[in-house]
Amino acid sequence: MQDQENQAVPPNPEAAEAAASAQPSTPEAGLPSLEQQLAGTEAKLADMHDAFMRAKADGENIRRRAQEDVSKAHKFAVESFAEALVPVKDSLEMALKVEAPTLESLKEGVEMTLKQLSAAFERNRLIAIEPAQGEKLDPNKHQAVAVVPADQEANTVVAVLQKGYMIADRLLRPAIVTAAQAK
Repeated sequence: MQDQENQAVPPNPEAAEAAASAQPSTPEAGLPSLEQQLAGTEAKLADMHDAFMRAKADGENIRRRAQEDVSKAHKFAVESFAEALVPVKDSLEMALKVEAPTLESLKEGVEMTLKQLSAAFERNRLIAIEPAQGEKLDPNKHQAVAVVPADQEANTVVAVLQKGYMIADRLLRPAIVTAAQAK
Protein backbone atom coordinates (compact mmCIF):
# COMPACT_ATOMS: atom_id res chain seq x y z
CA MET A 1 0.00 0.00 0.00
CA GLN A 2 2.80 2.31 0.66
CA ASP A 3 3.76 1.98 -2.98
CA GLN A 4 0.34 3.13 -3.98
CA GLU A 5 0.52 6.04 -1.57
CA ASN A 6 3.91 7.12 -2.92
CA GLN A 7 2.60 7.04 -6.45
CA ALA A 8 -0.46 8.97 -5.52
CA VAL A 9 1.52 11.82 -3.97
CA PRO A 10 1.50 14.77 -6.28
CA PRO A 11 4.90 16.01 -7.47
CA ASN A 12 6.54 18.95 -5.85
CA PRO A 13 4.84 22.06 -7.23
CA GLU A 14 8.08 24.07 -7.16
CA ALA A 15 9.93 21.42 -9.23
CA ALA A 16 7.08 21.39 -11.73
CA GLU A 17 7.27 25.16 -12.11
CA ALA A 18 11.07 25.06 -12.58
CA ALA A 19 10.75 22.37 -15.26
CA ALA A 20 8.05 24.34 -17.04
CA SER A 21 10.11 27.53 -17.03
CA ALA A 22 13.15 25.67 -18.50
CA GLN A 23 11.12 24.58 -21.52
CA PRO A 24 9.92 27.13 -24.04
CA SER A 25 6.50 28.49 -23.21
CA THR A 26 5.19 27.70 -26.70
CA PRO A 27 6.19 24.85 -28.99
CA GLU A 28 6.84 27.31 -31.87
CA ALA A 29 9.51 29.23 -29.91
CA GLY A 30 12.24 26.58 -30.64
CA LEU A 31 11.35 25.93 -34.31
CA PRO A 32 12.82 29.06 -35.90
CA SER A 33 16.17 28.08 -34.49
CA LEU A 34 15.88 24.55 -35.90
CA GLU A 35 14.73 25.90 -39.26
CA GLN A 36 17.69 28.25 -39.33
CA GLN A 37 20.04 25.36 -38.53
CA LEU A 38 18.43 23.26 -41.24
CA ALA A 39 18.72 26.06 -43.78
CA GLY A 40 22.38 26.61 -42.84
CA THR A 41 23.11 22.89 -43.14
CA GLU A 42 21.36 22.73 -46.50
CA ALA A 43 23.41 25.70 -47.72
CA LYS A 44 26.62 24.03 -46.59
CA LEU A 45 25.53 20.80 -48.29
CA ALA A 46 24.83 22.68 -51.53
CA ASP A 47 28.26 24.37 -51.35
CA MET A 48 30.00 21.04 -50.70
CA HIS A 49 28.09 19.39 -53.53
CA ASP A 50 29.05 22.24 -55.87
CA ALA A 51 32.72 21.98 -54.81
CA PHE A 52 32.62 18.20 -55.29
CA MET A 53 31.13 18.50 -58.79
CA ARG A 54 33.74 21.13 -59.75
CA ALA A 55 36.56 18.93 -58.44
CA LYS A 56 35.16 15.94 -60.31
CA ALA A 57 34.93 17.98 -63.54
CA ASP A 58 38.50 19.25 -63.05
CA GLY A 59 39.70 15.68 -62.59
CA GLU A 60 37.94 14.58 -65.77
CA ASN A 61 39.41 17.52 -67.70
CA ILE A 62 42.92 16.71 -66.47
CA ARG A 63 42.48 13.05 -67.43
CA ARG A 64 41.15 13.98 -70.88
CA ARG A 65 43.99 16.45 -71.51
CA ALA A 66 46.56 13.86 -70.42
CA GLN A 67 45.07 11.32 -72.84
CA GLU A 68 45.19 13.90 -75.65
CA ASP A 69 48.83 14.70 -74.82
CA VAL A 70 49.78 11.03 -74.89
CA SER A 71 47.91 10.57 -78.17
CA LYS A 72 49.72 13.56 -79.72
CA ALA A 73 53.07 12.32 -78.40
CA HIS A 74 52.51 8.94 -80.06
CA LYS A 75 51.27 10.52 -83.27
CA PHE A 76 54.10 13.04 -83.62
CA ALA A 77 56.93 11.14 -81.89
CA VAL A 78 58.98 10.91 -85.08
CA GLU A 79 58.35 14.50 -86.15
CA SER A 80 61.79 15.86 -85.18
CA PHE A 81 63.52 12.85 -86.71
CA ALA A 82 61.52 13.25 -89.93
CA GLU A 83 62.45 16.94 -90.05
CA ALA A 84 66.11 15.98 -89.78
CA LEU A 85 65.80 13.40 -92.59
CA VAL A 86 64.09 15.68 -95.14
CA PRO A 87 67.36 17.48 -96.09
CA VAL A 88 69.01 14.08 -96.59
CA LYS A 89 66.28 13.10 -99.03
CA ASP A 90 66.60 16.46 -100.79
CA SER A 91 70.35 15.90 -101.24
CA LEU A 92 69.80 12.44 -102.70
CA GLU A 93 67.17 13.76 -105.12
CA MET A 94 69.48 16.58 -106.22
CA ALA A 95 72.27 14.07 -106.85
CA LEU A 96 70.00 12.08 -109.16
CA LYS A 97 69.18 15.22 -111.19
CA VAL A 98 72.82 15.86 -112.14
CA GLU A 99 73.17 15.28 -115.91
CA ALA A 100 76.77 14.11 -116.21
CA PRO A 101 78.09 13.29 -112.74
CA THR A 102 81.73 12.43 -112.34
CA LEU A 103 82.90 9.75 -109.98
CA GLU A 104 84.52 12.44 -107.84
CA SER A 105 81.32 14.57 -107.63
CA LEU A 106 79.23 11.48 -106.78
CA LYS A 107 81.67 10.51 -104.02
CA GLU A 108 81.68 14.05 -102.64
CA GLY A 109 77.86 14.19 -102.71
CA VAL A 110 77.54 10.84 -100.95
CA GLU A 111 80.00 11.96 -98.25
CA MET A 112 78.07 15.19 -97.69
CA THR A 113 74.76 13.30 -97.55
CA LEU A 114 76.25 10.84 -95.06
CA LYS A 115 77.33 13.77 -92.88
CA GLN A 116 73.77 15.12 -92.98
CA LEU A 117 72.40 11.72 -92.04
CA SER A 118 74.92 11.29 -89.22
CA ALA A 119 74.02 14.74 -87.86
CA ALA A 120 70.32 13.82 -87.99
CA PHE A 121 71.06 10.62 -86.06
CA GLU A 122 73.09 12.50 -83.48
CA ARG A 123 70.42 15.19 -82.93
CA ASN A 124 67.85 12.47 -82.34
CA ARG A 125 70.10 10.40 -80.03
CA LEU A 126 70.41 7.51 -82.49
CA ILE A 127 73.81 6.09 -81.57
CA ALA A 128 75.81 3.54 -83.58
CA ILE A 129 77.12 0.45 -81.80
CA GLU A 130 80.53 -0.35 -83.27
CA PRO A 131 82.29 -2.90 -81.09
CA ALA A 132 86.07 -3.02 -81.41
CA GLN A 133 87.95 -6.21 -82.21
CA GLY A 134 88.75 -8.02 -78.96
CA GLU A 135 85.88 -6.34 -77.07
CA LYS A 136 83.95 -8.66 -74.76
CA LEU A 137 80.74 -9.93 -76.37
CA ASP A 138 77.73 -8.17 -74.83
CA PRO A 139 74.48 -10.06 -75.53
CA ASN A 140 72.52 -6.86 -74.80
CA LYS A 141 74.22 -5.03 -77.69
CA HIS A 142 75.80 -7.69 -79.91
CA GLN A 143 74.45 -10.65 -81.84
CA ALA A 144 77.04 -13.30 -82.67
CA VAL A 145 76.14 -15.06 -85.91
CA ALA A 146 79.27 -17.21 -86.02
CA VAL A 147 81.95 -18.47 -83.70
CA VAL A 148 85.37 -18.69 -85.33
CA PRO A 149 88.77 -19.86 -84.10
CA ALA A 150 90.90 -16.84 -83.23
CA ASP A 151 94.05 -15.91 -81.37
CA GLN A 152 92.16 -13.95 -78.74
CA GLU A 153 90.12 -14.57 -75.63
CA ALA A 154 86.91 -16.60 -76.03
CA ASN A 155 83.60 -14.73 -76.39
CA THR A 156 85.21 -11.58 -77.73
CA VAL A 157 84.41 -9.77 -80.97
CA VAL A 158 86.50 -10.93 -83.94
CA ALA A 159 84.77 -8.91 -86.67
CA VAL A 160 81.79 -6.58 -87.03
CA LEU A 161 79.55 -7.58 -89.93
CA GLN A 162 76.93 -4.85 -89.36
CA LYS A 163 76.73 -1.91 -86.95
CA GLY A 164 74.05 -1.87 -84.31
CA TYR A 165 72.03 1.13 -83.19
CA MET A 166 70.53 2.43 -79.97
CA ILE A 167 67.98 5.20 -79.43
CA ALA A 168 68.95 6.85 -76.17
CA ASP A 169 69.37 3.81 -73.89
CA ARG A 170 67.13 1.42 -75.85
CA LEU A 171 68.51 -1.09 -78.32
CA LEU A 172 67.16 -0.59 -81.83
CA ARG A 173 69.28 -3.19 -83.58
CA PRO A 174 72.17 -5.25 -82.18
CA ALA A 175 75.56 -5.18 -83.84
CA ILE A 176 76.05 -8.33 -85.94
CA VAL A 177 79.44 -9.84 -85.08
CA THR A 178 81.54 -12.97 -85.22
CA ALA A 179 82.93 -14.11 -81.89
CA ALA A 180 86.10 -15.91 -80.85
CA GLN A 181 85.75 -19.61 -80.16
CA ALA A 182 86.78 -21.06 -76.81
CA LYS A 183 90.05 -23.01 -77.06
